[in-house]
Amino acid sequence: MNNKEIINLLHKSGELSKELWIKLLESYTDVDRTYAAKLARKVADDVYGKNVYIRGLIEFSNYCKNDCYYCGIRANNKCVDRYRLTQDEILECCNNGYKLGFRTFVLQGGEDLTYSDEWYETVIKSIKEKYSDCAVTLSIGERSRESYEKWFKAGADRFLLRHETITNEHYRSLHPENLKLDNRIRCLKDLKDIGYQVGCGIMVGSPYQNMEHIANDMIFMKEFQPNMVGVGPFIPHKDTPFKDMPAGSYELTLFLLSLIRLMLPKVLLPATTALGTIKDGGREEGILSGANVVMPNLSPKLVRDKYMLYNNKLNTGTESAAHLDMLREKMKMIGYNVVVSRGDYKFEQK
Repeated sequence: MNNKEIINLLHKSGELSKELWIKLLESYTDVDRTYAAKLARKVADDVYGKNVYIRGLIEFSNYCKNDCYYCGIRANNKCVDRYRLTQDEILECCNNGYKLGFRTFVLQGGEDLTYSDEWYETVIKSIKEKYSDCAVTLSIGERSRESYEKWFKAGADRFLLRHETITNEHYRSLHPENLKLDNRIRCLKDLKDIGYQVGCGIMVGSPYQNMEHIANDMIFMKEFQPNMVGVGPFIPHKDTPFKDMPAGSYELTLFLLSLIRLMLPKVLLPATTALGTIKDGGREEGILSGANVVMPNLSPKLVRDKYMLYNNKLNTGTESAAHLDMLREKMKMIGYNVVVSRGDYKFEQK
């Protein structure tokens, strides 16, 4: 079976064997990638039309108790200028975003234990009371089921938690001993069971990753059926143990976006800031490869440079919410419309 036939099989059935995944990932060409992107774009258009959903990203804290080897805000990085936003500052970000047309706010931070469960409850309730037509997404890491349940009851709609790799050996190479893959997967299952729209995902080209690892990840995502998948290229940070590791492949990231769209037709799939960082125009190429979400930054300008997960992260231009008109124009140039919408996952009608 050649690669085009494998891509067609994925398009038709939504799944591949591990052997076929590895064959495709190890031998794909630009012709294969272009072919997959064309199919993926048609699938996305059939489900969501020519709409691109925007999420207002609020990076509210760069403190983190964890020491993941790839991350620029890891606990042992003494070069980070740490900050925390107050509830009032977060609500001001939401106020600015709402005026611009954002109807989803993504609260993202390190695993900062200074904030209590009750603090999150208060912030979530405040946002939902003031902006009842908006969705709240959390991206704050591994917590207890009880915490997740509290925040869901407070009004949180979605939760982003990249699984990063489903292969335990690979997971061990990216994290210190105290972090366990089993707990990460427990969190994802709890979130889904509670009722969140849940997002998982991987870094493409993370250190020590091989195509068998990615094949395992694709099979896991098919089984887990996430509502969102975050896939972006690994980019090294100068103050981490992986500072000298090569960045992930731009082309493979685009190819995986297309393959994920073919595998999970209704998934909400961001064209990430990392994709735009690694190559100019990367987010537009992401949309043309099957993505349908972008996440401009609503964080206060004074702190955007401090939430630096990797080197040279973009925080101006179309990556900044303040330049939403520029983003709209760029999407219009490739045939897509940035819409004012919560942009929810399309569940089956009962």
